[in-house]
Amino acid sequence: MLSAIGLDERQEAAYRALVAVGAAELAGLARRLALPEADTERALRLLEQRGLVAQSSSRTDRWVAAPPGVALSALLIQQRHELEQAELASALLSEEYRAQAAEPTVHDLVEVVTGASAVAHRFHQLQLGAASEVCALVTGKPIAVTGMENESEERATMRGVSYRVVVERDVLSLPNGIVELSAALGRDEQCRVVDRVPTKLVVADGALAMVPLTGRGAEPAALVIHASGLLESLMGLFEAVWRDAMPLRLGGSGIGEERGPGADPTDLEILSLLLAGLTDASVAKQLDLGLRTVQRRVKGLMELTGVTTRLQLGWHAYERGWVARAPR
Repeated sequence: MLSAIGLDERQEAAYRALVAVGAAELAGLARRLALPEADTERALRLLEQRGLVAQSSSRTDRWVAAPPGVALSALLIQQRHELEQAELASALLSEEYRAQAAEPTVHDLVEVVTGASAVAHRFHQLQLGAASEVCALVTGKPIAVTGMENESEERATMRGVSYRVVVERDVLSLPNGIVELSAALGRDEQCRVVDRVPTKLVVADGALAMVPLTGRGAEPAALVIHASGLLESLMGLFEAVWRDAMPLRLGGSGIGEERGPGADPTDLEILSLLLAGLTDASVAKQLDLGLRTVQRRVKGLMELTGVTTRLQLGWHAYERGWVARAPR
């Protein structure tokens, strides 16, 4: 929790331990932290430099914690000041950049990023820099960044950035596909499914996009495209795919009172995956259910809606608001 003001795990643990006891000798604190005395002393020295602890005036081997309300507040004020200075510098640099780019050349509108590390870094940077919305087309073949490695997505949603994501049907069959999509839906991201997306694509705030450049077997590379007619075309492509894609519901995401009596979240998970194009067997495997359980639940939904075919069930699902192309 205190990493935001520059403390590592050992320093935070040492400070918390001293706050709990008020004061302690080096040997006793080392035993409490289960660390060698040398490592404990090193952590205390660094805390001392920040004004969080001090050596006792009566005993040099005894350490005392500074009051958190005073010591931490001072560090937080300093951190805020430094962030304000960095924000000001960022604004000035952005203004200078815009002035220099008033008449951008074609070359300035497109960056070429090569190498797996560079592509992954730019991918994370694009999301962390988003202010309002990230739109993405996702294939089942990651180029440089897998879904489980994409921590920047979670950090962006925590800042209030909204996500609209269209995934290929193959993503649902990947080992972690359902887990990742369930986590995304749990963060209130909007996810839809299509048979195949035309290209892997990420767009931040409609102002910056990233698309893969190389094919299978080549070194990972990508194009980063700034505001231009090309970017507008890519955004138009995303919107067209989004309109035709099938909404996805997993783990009860987006399911409220409108589901009506008799249909529980598992029923609607099954229905959502079936409408996305998965077979009964694939749905059973992805949700860790028995095949007969899936078929029994589908039959129960058909009886609930009073239909005789699965096609009719899909139509009734839309009528009842169980699946919808626009937020209800």
